[in-house]
Amino acid sequence: MSTAEQSIKWTLNHIPGTDDRQTAHMSQEEMKKASSFHKSFPQYSVTPLTRLQGLADYLGLDRVYVKDESYRFGLNAFKVLGGSYAIARYISQQLGRDVSEVPYSVLTSEKLREEFGQATFFTATDGNHGRGVAWAANRLGQKCVVHMPKGTTQTRKDHIARENATVTIEELNYDECVRLAAKEAAETEHGIMIQDTAWEGYEEIPTWIMQGYGTMALEADQQLQDDGSRPTHIFVQAGVGSLAGAVIGYFSNRFKENPPIMVVIEAGAADCLYRSAVKADGSRVDVTGDMLTIMAGLACGEANTVSWDILRNHASAFVSCPDWVSANGTRIYGCPLPGDPAVISGESGSVPMGLLHTVMTNPQYRELKEALKLDSHSQVLLVSSEGDTDPNRYREIVWEGLCGTDRKHFGN
Repeated sequence: MSTAEQSIKWTLNHIPGTDDRQTAHMSQEEMKKASSFHKSFPQYSVTPLTRLQGLADYLGLDRVYVKDESYRFGLNAFKVLGGSYAIARYISQQLGRDVSEVPYSVLTSEKLREEFGQATFFTATDGNHGRGVAWAANRLGQKCVVHMPKGTTQTRKDHIARENATVTIEELNYDECVRLAAKEAAETEHGIMIQDTAWEGYEEIPTWIMQGYGTMALEADQQLQDDGSRPTHIFVQAGVGSLAGAVIGYFSNRFKENPPIMVVIEAGAADCLYRSAVKADGSRVDVTGDMLTIMAGLACGEANTVSWDILRNHASAFVSCPDWVSANGTRIYGCPLPGDPAVISGESGSVPMGLLHTVMTNPQYRELKEALKLDSHSQVLLVSSEGDTDPNRYREIVWEGLCGTDRKHFGN
């Protein structure tokens, strides 16, 4: 693999702005609706916001925080927040009610099943989103069909199958699986597409999913306040961009006059947002092909149109990272400095940490460090979006050095 392919690529945001109509959907008011819904689940608890002060001191920063989503609902990833909320919004809409009228106890009741009947929720996934949708559908007595792209591990498929979903691994990439699931949903009686990406004509449900992710942003905001902190920087990863759009949309609303510097991070094999930002004319650039990367949850080549509108207006920079950045982040989290707790972060969860460490320690990226204004006054919020959702791959990275800068590389 060439040196160029192993380098981090980045660009500041020079994309022309729009009327910014989508950011209002990520307001505190909307996120609080989602949070209230999630709190009705018996499985709900606030996930940790872990302060890594030893690391902050080592990197020359004021504070480093990580929102650790490995604890979310016992599913090891944040995605269930979006799928469960979208299903609730859809059911409440069909019944002519507000989502506040259909908490968990109502959604799982026999009375609601009599009123609503049974739907089949279709989705495509690299793992975590499909597992979240299947988990929610299973608990609400609904059906679920999940299609996964080629390269998906059996472990990820098995997690979803255990939620009583019909699940297949297709000889297709992620975006082609999305189209397959959408086609089948349209051809199925009471078939509903629950997807965390959006395209023209399909934006309402993805917006609900992003609002569901807002529960995490709302929690992090409150936890930061409780620790006497206000983030100067937010590093968040992106596949189709739904998580990034939710987080950046929330904090753009929260700090309208003086927002944090917010950085969107992608896998180099699927960096559609970065490429779109480089083009800088407002159009979206798709990535096609197999998109081989250890960051399975980020292997998406077509951006969510709702999120793209938010990101082009509010993201400070877009960064494309090779796999070693993520793998290094996983190892840093798992082998902390004295006084810092360990964080179990999977391949798609750890790339913000890998990027922050590289930017602060590698002179090759001094220009990026200066452009992002990272210094001893910076208080940085990172999102670890998943734990070891594929334990075998996690061990390959941590134990065997998979995707180290001088070791074997995924897909090589």
